[in-house]
Amino acid sequence: MTAQPVFLKACRGEPVGRPPVWLMRQAGRYMPAYRRVREKYGLLEIIRTPELAAEVTLQPISQFPLDAAIIFSDILPPLQGMGLDLTFEPGKGPVIGNPIRDTRSIDLLGTPPATETMGATLEAIRLVRSELTSRNVPLIGFAGAPFTLASYAIEGGGSRSYTRVKSLMFREPAAWKRLMTKLVTVQTDYLLRQVEAGAQALQVFDSFVGLALGPDDYRHNVLPYTRALLQGIARSGVPVIHYSGGTGAYLEVVNEAGGDVLSVDWRVSLAEVRHRLGADRVLQGNLDPVALFAPWRELRTHIDTVLRDEGGTGRHIFNLGQGILPETPMENVTRLIDYVKGEQ
Repeated sequence: MTAQPVFLKACRGEPVGRPPVWLMRQAGRYMPAYRRVREKYGLLEIIRTPELAAEVTLQPISQFPLDAAIIFSDILPPLQGMGLDLTFEPGKGPVIGNPIRDTRSIDLLGTPPATETMGATLEAIRLVRSELTSRNVPLIGFAGAPFTLASYAIEGGGSRSYTRVKSLMFREPAAWKRLMTKLVTVQTDYLLRQVEAGAQALQVFDSFVGLALGPDDYRHNVLPYTRALLQGIARSGVPVIHYSGGTGAYLEVVNEAGGDVLSVDWRVSLAEVRHRLGADRVLQGNLDPVALFAPWRELRTHIDTVLRDEGGTGRHIFNLGQGILPETPMENVTRLIDYVKGEQ
């Protein structure tokens, strides 16, 4: 009988002998194998080709003894199905060609089922799951949280000030509610379909929210929709991880949204999070991704700090506080994983 993967046990708060470890954006440009694929194909082309997405998903699993895989995709393609034009421009990143600029644009957005718009990713999940079963490595599905998707849709890409999204949120509360409700509908369906396709855990990424909003605006304009999404996908029966960037100042409010695991960035220590949220909360994180550029003696100190600050509760999944960076030395990734697993 195959033992339950340590990652899934940790997600559910069950006793584990060591923290499981995986890395956000673990399939990426720091790996030569991935760079070779990107020399031939664009990002959206890989995402839209199930065999390529499956191949890239498995690259880090073949290279490192990670405790979980995460399907290779991006948080933004669901916006295409809603009627927004998405491209990834070299040196600029994601660009929405027809960003939301008025309330009518919100009303025109569709909410089609994921089986119609994200079928390639769902098929990639089925392909990867069949490969991972023999290795007893669980597969994580993921999607963007409503606020972060709304930010991209309104700003037209990344932002430093989030002026447009916050202005719409403040000026047009009824339209904001319609937009966020549509995003909850689309993302709930998408995440549930990922579980049907074979995902064994889910992660929701709210990468921008803490960089844009303070606690009061989060509570009134974001929390109800994030909570609705997390509650909607809880019925899948698989563990749900909630990641929010930059929210260290008001993690208590973020925690109210729910999820089985709270994933935090590196801007707040896990010791402080434990003090504020308690020993029972399952946490994920939160090594600074730039620490992976340091020499081993310094990197090891940073890893030890994360492991110590967690408090020895056994309710911890080791990860980065954000996605791994493209220039990261692969040898440091290897040493990190081996060290956390007690193999170095």
